[in-house]
Amino acid sequence: MFTAPDPGLFRLRTSLRAVLGIGLAVALCETAGLSLPASITGGLAALLALFTVADRTVRGQALTTALLPVAGLPVLALATTVHELPAVRDTAWLAVIFAGAYARCWGPRGHALGVFAFMMFFTAQFLHATADRMPELFASVALSLAAASTVRFGLWCIERRTPSPAAPAPLGGRGLARPATRQAFQVTAACAFAVAVGQVASHDRWYWAVGTAWWIFVNTASRGETLVRGFRRVLGTVTGIVAGLLIAVPLHGAPAPTAALIAVCVFGIFYTAAPSYSWMMFFVTVMAGLLYGLLGVLHPGLLGLRVVETGIGALGAALAVALVLPITTHAVTDQWVRRALHAVHGCTAVATRRLAGDTGADPALPVTELEALLGRVRLALAPLVHPLNPLRVRKERARRVLALLDECALRTRGLAAVAADQDASHDARLTGACRRVETALEALLGAVPEHALTARASIPGHHPGAEQALGHLHGLEHALLALAAPLSGSSPARA
Repeated sequence: MFTAPDPGLFRLRTSLRAVLGIGLAVALCETAGLSLPASITGGLAALLALFTVADRTVRGQALTTALLPVAGLPVLALATTVHELPAVRDTAWLAVIFAGAYARCWGPRGHALGVFAFMMFFTAQFLHATADRMPELFASVALSLAAASTVRFGLWCIERRTPSPAAPAPLGGRGLARPATRQAFQVTAACAFAVAVGQVASHDRWYWAVGTAWWIFVNTASRGETLVRGFRRVLGTVTGIVAGLLIAVPLHGAPAPTAALIAVCVFGIFYTAAPSYSWMMFFVTVMAGLLYGLLGVLHPGLLGLRVVETGIGALGAALAVALVLPITTHAVTDQWVRRALHAVHGCTAVATRRLAGDTGADPALPVTELEALLGRVRLALAPLVHPLNPLRVRKERARRVLALLDECALRTRGLAAVAADQDASHDARLTGACRRVETALEALLGAVPEHALTARASIPGHHPGAEQALGHLHGLEHALLALAAPLSGSSPARA
């Protein structure tokens, strides 16, 4: 969690901003005289607004944030109204779960709204909130979203100078061929299992199983990804429980130290979310224990029950991905690898046009998109390279693909950096090198959408920028040629 790359210290800055935004939200709720449960609701609303909203532009992020109460407040009202009607409550939550998961079909905005709606229902269960608390819960959500927006878009708008990496668009398809649609049925089935079995384990804390099943399916697209995520969630929860026994229980809900440790947990959640799901869950679990301490209900048995409910939710997720419209790792991996290779071509095309003299070609954005896609490829291949995977041939082939894609990314970044140099100039040899890169890509993908470089008049002499660009293009060509072996005939997921 400490050695993962953080270009421009983006994760560090967004993590510090989250602590500031959530702290301001809770302070406003407390100043307004709202109850402790309402302040906790507000803090969670601010956390979700800062954590889940991931549109490409600041304007899009602001619009999605403005839509959060539209999606969340009706669900919160529903949850508090039916809280004491178990059959109706469970049915209503499953409907919210299906709708929230299906909303991922519409990209980052649908994902954020779906998560926020689910968590508003979850929060009502966490706090055992009934209809008489609805006004103050609404007020806390409104105040907290305003505070989070003030910090994110006013006091510290990091994205205006450093655009956040755009989340790759979900895999396409129609009907049940679309992974997001199939996953909506899977997560609903997993949560239905969690509701039924979780209530057998605990009449009061069964919702932890539902929360586990839901979050295991977030940002996954295949059976293998979901199983690995479930394993990491259980691992993070168990280690977080151990830390909770050592940290949260002895505090007995003391306000000042508890608030300070919650701030540390918030920072940890945001800072570790991208590189390590297990570490993120560790901080989530410790924070949950601290919140229970503030509410005066924390004891070792409660933390033990959390482990049991987490196991139930993870089991429900495993059964759902195996039995309900399964999405194979092979099908998903092939699509993400192909999209990453198309992104490599796009970056090369823009960078070489810039080197040829096209000042309107900016390789910075395509490189950012490539990095996001490579992150998605790593997630798709994670089940194959996991230490517990017993299939050595498959594991080695997947590792080879990842290593070569990383080499492609390294060469592409280098080419873009050279192209950004205003003194770099076009050399006739670049045209031939780009053609060879296109030939290697066509061998992997078929026809590519456009030529990377239109031949232009060459400039006599060998410019240092052109020499560096040639080196990166040659390295990229070699990496693409090497990819032909592990990708031809069978994918890393099939080998």
